[in-house]
Amino acid sequence: MTDSAGTQSFSVAIAGVAGRMGRQLVGAALDSGLDVTGGSEAPASEHLGSDIGELAGRRLLHLKPATDPVSAAGNADVWIDFTRPAATLAALDSLKHTRVRAAIIGTTGFTPAEEAEIARAANGLAIVKAGNFSVGVNLLQALTRMAAERLGPDWDIEIYETHHRRKVDAPSGTALMLGEAAAEGRGKPLSELRAPPYDGPDAKRRAGNIGFAVRRTGGVIGDHEVSFGSDMELLTLSHTALDRAVFAHGALSAAAWAVQQDPGLYNMNDVLGLSGN
Repeated sequence: MTDSAGTQSFSVAIAGVAGRMGRQLVGAALDSGLDVTGGSEAPASEHLGSDIGELAGRRLLHLKPATDPVSAAGNADVWIDFTRPAATLAALDSLKHTRVRAAIIGTTGFTPAEEAEIARAANGLAIVKAGNFSVGVNLLQALTRMAAERLGPDWDIEIYETHHRRKVDAPSGTALMLGEAAAEGRGKPLSELRAPPYDGPDAKRRAGNIGFAVRRTGGVIGDHEVSFGSDMELLTLSHTALDRAVFAHGALSAAAWAVQQDPGLYNMNDVLGLSGN
């Protein structure tokens, strides 16, 4: 599945092409032989006059970032967006004025109301939305769900995540994705099981809760760990991202899958055939 972007032809437009993920996405798309037909940047960006291919360290594309999604995605089949919630939602609304058939959303930090907006946008687009596009992380999610179901409520569940100092949302979208998988294994929504941060004189662990711990330091790309603990055993499942390109390649695999689907809201379990596992 991870090489599927290279086995079919479709064109992509990428949001935030001057950002860390935007550059990775452009580079991975070009390396896979895909057409990058546009990209966007904020109106105040210092990179509006730069070539999109050059920003990614690749050949000149003779394309400069646009400031609006309609111009950026005018010739694209797929829109890929790893930016901020407000920008992503504005782009989804604009895409109905383009030929784009599918959208890949790696943006995190949405509110419940914003999640509902994305669901409405999926009435007209095939949207793959994930807190993490790494194949390894999505397998970790499936294993977390399975372990939570098999081990039962007498095992404590704690989720730890570490990211670079510039990440703004916490816990990370990936950590929340793992929490949702654990809660699903327990047969309840995460909103019922999520523990508040352990802080203060009465911060003892409540039985059955799912706890989160967050670290922000240095240039860490992403470390995630799910710990299951009983009085006699400790089981730990973990994943470490070694290269930011892993997320770009996963997003392109999702794009190759999404362009063949009907409108709807999907996730990486659907892409990888892990739904229900």
